[in-house]
Amino acid sequence: MTIDLRRAAHWHRPLMVFVSAMAVLTVISAIGILVDSRVLTGAPIWLKPFKFAISFALYGTTLAWMLSLLPRRSRVAEWAGTVVVAMAVIEMVVIVGQVLRGQTSHFNGTSPLNAALFTAMGAAIMVLFVAHFVIGIVVLIRRIPDRVGAHAVGWGLGLSLLGMLAAVPMVLPMQDSGIDGISGAHAVGVVDGGPGLPLLGWSTTGGDLRIGHFVGLHALQALPILAILLTRFATRLDERTRARLVVVAGAAYGVLTVLLTWQALRGQPLLRPDGLTMAAVAALVVATATAAGLVLARRRTSELALAA
Repeated sequence: MTIDLRRAAHWHRPLMVFVSAMAVLTVISAIGILVDSRVLTGAPIWLKPFKFAISFALYGTTLAWMLSLLPRRSRVAEWAGTVVVAMAVIEMVVIVGQVLRGQTSHFNGTSPLNAALFTAMGAAIMVLFVAHFVIGIVVLIRRIPDRVGAHAVGWGLGLSLLGMLAAVPMVLPMQDSGIDGISGAHAVGVVDGGPGLPLLGWSTTGGDLRIGHFVGLHALQALPILAILLTRFATRLDERTRARLVVVAGAAYGVLTVLLTWQALRGQPLLRPDGLTMAAVAALVVATATAAGLVLARRRTSELALAA
C-alpha cells in the first residue's frame, strides 16, 4: 500500500480541483488571521475558514486517493465523490460568506437569513454523509486487492462517519447556549468562546464536542498511514498479521472517539480527566495492547507449527 503523488493529477478530478481551491483558501484565511483584527466567539474571525479549509483539503485528497485504489472504476463512487465536492462547496461558501458579513456560521438563528444559511449547511452535511457512506459501500464491494490497505480504507471510511455523528450532540436541545437566536454549541458546561487550546480552540474549562468529531474524522488519514507504515517497516510480518493489527487499531480508534465524546458530554476538559475517564483510557490501552499481543502471538504460533 503506497501513495504515488505523481499520479495525483489523475485522481478524481472534481475532488482534486476542490483540494486546490481549499489550499488557496487556506492561504487567504491565514492572511485574514494576520490582517483582520475582528474576533468572533473568542477567536480570530478567519480562524474557522482556515481550519475548515485545511480539513477539507486533507479529506478531499484522502478520498480521491482511496478511489484510485479501487481495482476497477466505479461510476457510483465517482458520482458520490462529486456530490461530496458540491456539498463541501456549499459549506465553505456559507462559512466564508458569514465571515465577510461578520456573522457566525454555525448555530446562528439570529435572523431569517442566518437561520436559512445554517439550515443549508446542515442539509449539505447530511447529503455529504450519505455520499460518503455510498463510497464506503462501494469500497467494501469492490475490495481493494491489498488486504492491509483494504482494512485501513474500510475502517477509515467507517470511523470518519462515526466522527461526523459525534457532531450531532452539538445541535441537540441539551446544547442550549442560553443566548437568544443561538441553537447549539461546541462546548458543554461552559459558554462557547471561552479559554481554549492554541489554534484548535478546544475548551480548557469544560467539555468540547469538537474533540471526538475531529479524532473520528481523521481516522480517514490515521489508519491508512498506519497501514503504510506496517507495510514499509514491518516486513517480517505476513499480510494477514498486518491486516489484523489494522483491525485492532481501528477498533481501538473507534472506542477512543466514543470515549472522547463521552468525556465532552460530561462537561470535562480534555486535559483534566477525572478518575472514571482515566480508568476508561487505561482499560482501552490494556485491551488494545492485549489484542495486538494475541495477534502477534498467533503469528508466532503459526510460524512454529510450519517449522515443525
